[in-house]
Amino acid sequence: MKRVIRKRAAVQKKASAPYVIVRTYSAGVFAGTLTARSGKEVTLTGARRLWYWAGAASLSQLAMSGTSRPSDCKFPVAVDQVVLTEAIEVLNATEAARASIAAVPEWRA
Repeated sequence: MKRVIRKRAAVQKKASAPYVIVRTYSAGVFAGTLTARSGKEVTLTGARRLWYWAGAASLSQLAMSGTSRPSDCKFPVAVDQVVLTEAIEVLNATEAARASIAAVPEWRA
């Protein structure tokens, strides 16, 4: 019985789409849920552009730890979906990083 439960949990874990940070060639950096990928084309839902970040030395640190200075970041409103045609880096983000990015106030002009 325990084996079946563990197997089901593993399948459910794989079925959920990962939250990622994507660096593109010319459109900037985005964070969101990865729903499709084909070559360099990536589709994200619930995506925010990471226009400026502070409190992380690199995108790698941002993906692992999130930001330690959310009030200094500039992340605009999330969009329902974005198709990025020139993805050059896709980083899986931890749950801590996801929560940190979500906690950054919307930056508006």
